[in-house]
Amino acid sequence: MDIGKTIPVLETENYVLRGVTKNDASDLFPFLSDRETMKYITPHPVKTEAEVANEILLQLEKFNRQKEIPWVIADKHIETVIGTFSFHKLHMWHRKAEMAAIICHDYQNSGVMTEVLGKTLYYGFDILGLNRIVGDIFAGNTGSRKLLQRHGFVEEGTMRQTDFDGQIYHDTVVYSQLKSEYDAYK
Repeated sequence: MDIGKTIPVLETENYVLRGVTKNDASDLFPFLSDRETMKYITPHPVKTEAEVANEILLQLEKFNRQKEIPWVIADKHIETVIGTFSFHKLHMWHRKAEMAAIICHDYQNSGVMTEVLGKTLYYGFDILGLNRIVGDIFAGNTGSRKLLQRHGFVEEGTMRQTDFDGQIYHDTVVYSQLKSEYDAYK
């Protein structure tokens, strides 16, 4: 299986997912550096736009090696970048990937991921031919847990105290969906 040479554009009613570019660093920096936005991702948000640009280059290198598909999410109506989504730890032989998403604070809990997730799952299962998609999240991220449950993901278990934020340890809850479950759910 081959994921292609260019990152595909995915569209929903209100959002477009397009391949991230180095030019997106300035749009991504404000929310990737925001501690509140990043609280369920990392205790150490980026400190400079250059860090974002370097991360984008790493993501694009992984795309070229068919290990990741990195998108930015833009609001179609105002043409503003409001988040990121990726399939990472992509393994085409085993037909599996993990998901990662970050939505800027102003758009959190507004239905963005509900709309985007349906399209990305379709792409992952029906276009790429994946058999397994995983979402692992901090246990305290109740919004993401509910989102995954609503989309038919199965809770596999909790990995205890996987991440330290400088003050406390956080558990990670692992959810997954198999192609057969996706077919039954959709």
